Amino acid sequence: MRAMSASGNEMRRHRPPRRFARIRRPRGTFRALGALAVVLLVWAFVWEPSRLLERDYALVLPRWPAQCDGLRVDVVADLHTGSPFNGLDNLDRVVDRLVASDADLVLLAGDYVILSVMLGEYIPAERIAPRFARLAARKPVYAVLGNHDWWKDGGRVRRALEAAGVQVLENASTEVVVRDCRFGIAGIGDKWEGDPQPRRAFAALPEDLPTLALTHNPELFPDIPARAALTVAGHTHGGQLGIPWPGDPPLPTRVGGHYLAGHLVERGGHLFVSPGIGTSILPFRFGMPPEISRLRLRSEAVALEPASARATTAASRTAAHPPRTRP
Repeated sequence: MRAMSASGNEMRRHRPPRRFARIRRPRGTFRALGALAVVLLVWAFVWEPSRLLERDYALVLPRWPAQCDGLRVDVVADLHTGSPFNGLDNLDRVVDRLVASDADLVLLAGDYVILSVMLGEYIPAERIAPRFARLAARKPVYAVLGNHDWWKDGGRVRRALEAAGVQVLENASTEVVVRDCRFGIAGIGDKWEGDPQPRRAFAALPEDLPTLALTHNPELFPDIPARAALTVAGHTHGGQLGIPWPGDPPLPTRVGGHYLAGHLVERGGHLFVSPGIGTSILPFRFGMPPEISRLRLRSEAVALEPASARATTAASRTAAHPPRTRP
């Protein structure tokens, strides 16, 4: 009996604790985690970079005049044609959307070519720019250059865009008239590579003319003259990373001191940063899909009017474009 008891004690001594036995059992958990990892990789590197959204934004601007209330502006940034799922066929898809849009004009915020991206290929500006010709024939198109454009010969990119009818504004400005709305557009060189000169860009415009500033890198925003009604930029790709959310994902505007995506108001100035179309360095997007940003510029004076006065004012102007968001 003592021998049997000793043997039983020995068996119990070497039996693994039950809590460790439980850890070894759920093999299905590892399979599920592996499947989830595959889904997330496909989402980030295949599905989302190949999407194209049109997202509507209504921006109420204190320095935007009542006669320009409701002006529609389409913004496209960081095309990076040649990144994965973003070749010339996708550029044609973007241009198709811009041509069909009811926007009054289009702003291009730089980086049409790409220096390098994993699994991508460089496509020269001479093959990219002609795709914009049919768009420029339909409505005004204004552009600035980005850091990738300068890395691949900014003068060459500029000449190709201008040959297609796109007006490139590098530290320069122009006056625009749309119906009864008169305003200026000041294009400012890229912060990294374009010798930015905001004051020079604004110098040729009357002080009382409402003006949109266009540049590539939003880090230039603090240097934009205070009289700008809105600064439009790109460059960040929205970080290529956001929080997936049903419907329209909430876009953080500033992370770690950097302007990231969406509409931001700082010290009375208004900035809009487009999440862009393509990718660079790593060819992924997660919760930050490629986007044509469709801005509706509202005059604060009109937006804050009582409803009765607003209805009377609206009757005297061209009807506003209906909002829409296309997947």
